[in-house]
Amino acid sequence: MNVYFDNAATTAMDAEVVKEMLNVLENKHGNPSSIHSYGREAKAIVEKARKNIANRLNVSPSEIFFTSGGTEADNMAIRCTVEDYNIKHIISSPLEHHAVLHSIEDLVHKGKVTVSHVALKENGHINLADLENQLKKSPGALVSLMHANNEIGNILPIEEVGELCKKYDVVFHSDTVQSVCHYPIDLQKIKVDFIAASAHKFHGPKGTGFIYINGSRRISPLVHGGGQERNMRGGTENVVGIVGLSKAFELAHSHMKDHAAAIQNIKTYFINRLETELEGVEFNGDMKGNSLYTVLNVMLPESDDFEMMLMKLDINGIAASAGSACSSGSNVGSHVIAALGKNIDRRPVIRFSFSKYNTIAEVDYCIETLKSFYPANIHKDFAVARKAAN
Repeated sequence: MNVYFDNAATTAMDAEVVKEMLNVLENKHGNPSSIHSYGREAKAIVEKARKNIANRLNVSPSEIFFTSGGTEADNMAIRCTVEDYNIKHIISSPLEHHAVLHSIEDLVHKGKVTVSHVALKENGHINLADLENQLKKSPGALVSLMHANNEIGNILPIEEVGELCKKYDVVFHSDTVQSVCHYPIDLQKIKVDFIAASAHKFHGPKGTGFIYINGSRRISPLVHGGGQERNMRGGTENVVGIVGLSKAFELAHSHMKDHAAAIQNIKTYFINRLETELEGVEFNGDMKGNSLYTVLNVMLPESDDFEMMLMKLDINGIAASAGSACSSGSNVGSHVIAALGKNIDRRPVIRFSFSKYNTIAEVDYCIETLKSFYPANIHKDFAVARKAAN
């Protein structure tokens, strides 16, 4: 059996998305900046997609700008805000995606900003009281905190953070790459200035995303060129990618509740089987509370070949990861797990992440495979354990 449990890294494209994109590839080759009929047709396609996304986020189409993905959107929000608003201090966390962490580190290295990290609770959630204390001491700061963590799944109380940022009149950027199209996001209710999204996290194409820029904010372009995207992002628009992004966005929103329930069921089943059948399993982050239904971060029992666990899973047809910082087939460590202060000596840390295409049968196969890597004395009998629990 082949099992794909690495959906936080990327998702399989939906067949309907592929169909939409093929139509554009084959029949709509105009440049949106051209004034003839071919260009106008391409421009209309792009603007229809922009309106579709804006409507579902409850914002104006003029606040949506297409990018090459979440990384570019994060860079644009952080770098351009620092430059245009003369930001001297950034408040963030050590759990952010590298698109944010490395952008901030580069700005620090160049002497443009200083950075402080919000204190973390034991389960990985940020300490809101500490955030407010830092805001009091840092007028004119930029806050960059991700909505949902890509490795441990924790979800930021984004509305509360937004209210704090508004109270202290600071700029608020949130990487929403893992939450867009998985959770309802109404940007009229969230006091956020910038969010980032990427199509390939919700069954769209790679290389396409967008940045939301609140209409009250004005920043200069990160990418200069011919004035596309209303002079905010130079370069010919990726029309076929934008069509795929829009279609994937539409499908995800239309079936959000059903998909969420089905995927949560898979995650819950996975947790229950691990807890009842393998001694010494622990979960990183707030796995049973306020966390992504798509992500499960597991610390497995100690193993002599813990560094080879991902490769062993791969050999058995199971794709998983140890987080975004990992190389294929080896556990090279995660900055997120390190920031949580976990003692992971000789213990494999695996991130399993799910989508609408996964099944309970795949979970069963994965559990049996994991159990085969350990001696029988740390196994539990599922039926016996479940009967005892009841």
